[in-house]
Amino acid sequence: MTRGIVSVLAALAVLSAPSGSVSAPPARQEAAAGLEKALAFFCGKVAVQGGYVWQVSADLAKREGEGKVGPTTVWVQPPATPTVGLALVDIHAWTGRKDAFAAARATAHVLVRGQMRSGGWIARIDLDPARRRRYAYRVGPEPSSKARTWSSLDDDQTQAALRCLTRFDQVTAFKDKTVHEAARFGLDSLVKAQFPNGGWPHVFRGPPDPAKFPVTPASYSPTAQYTRIKAHWDLYTINDNLMSDVIDTLLLAGRVYSHAPYRQAALKGGDFLLLAQMPDPQPAWAQQYDVAMRPAWARKFEPPAISGGESQSVMRTLLDLYEQTGQRKYLAAVSKALAYFKRSLLPDGKLARFYELKTNRPLYFTRDYTLTYSDADMPTHYAFKVSSGLGSIERRLKALSARPWRAPSAPSGKPSRPSPQTIRRILDAMDARGAWVEDGRLRYWGKSDPTRRVIRSATFARNARLLAAYIAGR
Repeated sequence: MTRGIVSVLAALAVLSAPSGSVSAPPARQEAAAGLEKALAFFCGKVAVQGGYVWQVSADLAKREGEGKVGPTTVWVQPPATPTVGLALVDIHAWTGRKDAFAAARATAHVLVRGQMRSGGWIARIDLDPARRRRYAYRVGPEPSSKARTWSSLDDDQTQAALRCLTRFDQVTAFKDKTVHEAARFGLDSLVKAQFPNGGWPHVFRGPPDPAKFPVTPASYSPTAQYTRIKAHWDLYTINDNLMSDVIDTLLLAGRVYSHAPYRQAALKGGDFLLLAQMPDPQPAWAQQYDVAMRPAWARKFEPPAISGGESQSVMRTLLDLYEQTGQRKYLAAVSKALAYFKRSLLPDGKLARFYELKTNRPLYFTRDYTLTYSDADMPTHYAFKVSSGLGSIERRLKALSARPWRAPSAPSGKPSRPSPQTIRRILDAMDARGAWVEDGRLRYWGKSDPTRRVIRSATFARNARLLAAYIAGR
């Protein structure tokens, strides 16, 4: 956890805290008591065998991830089990709390129980013994003949689980053999699933056949016709920041395990991002590509197009890779894309999620999913316009370009101390149980569900980490 991230978390905590007067700054002992109470409640009452979901109703009776979740299911897709697990690891590393360690260990072990035989994870882990046969888990009963076998890289599922296991393995000095073996098996499987050009698919079952995937740069289709590909999960995928999450995970693993192949795979992922940059007149990135490296359809609302959303994530990752390597090819790619997107801003200062290939006209969908140039009737479940982060990308690019490259130093592992005002607001927002209850609804329980107060894993992870940073910070 870097100082910058802790500062962002502190700002978010201030914004999410209730308004009103703020009482005296808390002593470390008060913050420690609050943290102990929060850990006891969330890890003791909200957890299911060390696993978590996105949110629960305030009375703990209802649970959901990206879907309605029963009492024997936990969620992998962030912000759920790995999100909480990483916070618990940081809390233990910063404060030495035994309760945080015990909870982090439970989380690591429930993730081990959800690892697929292909090496990664899917969005959920089923803990019911009978239902577990539906999935090809590495731990548990022999799966049925129709069991799911793939691992998912969508929405940071496998990547987040691996980061959580890797960090837990690190803070325990690799002494938990079960966690260590699962982490290394998962990372090795991820490396083996990489395509020859450095990309990864939406899901993987095992290594690809190199003969079927030639290495070639991105290009436009010679015709205006694009056909939806049914098995879009096998495409080269950038959508939902998949490549950025994989590269971050492998760079972390390379540092923790001092294992060159993990770092090499991450840098090969960077080579894919350079190959995937479209030629002029649109030197940016699509959400996914076919085997010939041409932008491709995925879901019905994800056409072959330049993406104003994912491209910004790619640019940030390329800057990260420059900081890791000093190779200026990453800066050159960002500079070219940045100039293109500055020319492509919408009148309101945002970027279109999709720009038509070659013409660069913004693309949208109507509510009945007809592709259109008009933004008058867009569905609400998907961001067809995205905020522009071009300013921050440009400032970082200029700063990196202006100074000589230096190899990055190892992270200090020490958090900066949040302000007393931030911690006071966090403590004052906690209820008698040690819970942070917020206004909100359960999205997947139907419109008639009366729930209006919820407890969110993301809020616990943020606030508990900030309390620990306050206790341990200087």
